[in-house]
Amino acid sequence: MAKFNFEREVRTPFSECYTVLDNEDTVGRLDIHFADAIVHATLTVEESLTSDSIQDLIDAIDEELLDAVGILREEIIIHIHQGRELGVYNPPDFEGTNGGGLRLN
Repeated sequence: MAKFNFEREVRTPFSECYTVLDNEDTVGRLDIHFADAIVHATLTVEESLTSDSIQDLIDAIDEELLDAVGILREEIIIHIHQGRELGVYNPPDFEGTNGGGLRLN
C-alpha cells in the first residue's frame, strides 16, 4: 500500500499547492483553491496510479490535509486528472532560471 506525503510548494490567501509523494517518488500535484462557499481542488496524478491508489490518495488528502487547512470533506470538490508531466514553462526573464522557456522532462 502506498504511503502518501504532501510537500507544500506555495500558499496564498486563496490557494495552496502541494507535491504529492509516494515514499520519495513524486506521483502528483494537488492545487487547492478557496472560494466563498466551496473549495475546488485539482489533483493531477501519474499514469501509473490505479483507481484504488487514487482512492487511497483521496483518503490521505482527507485525513492529512483537509483538517489542517480548515476544510470539511463536505466543502470540497476534487477534480482528478491522470497523465504525465511534460515539463515546466517560465518566462525568459523569470528570476532564478537559466534563460526561461519550456523545459521538458
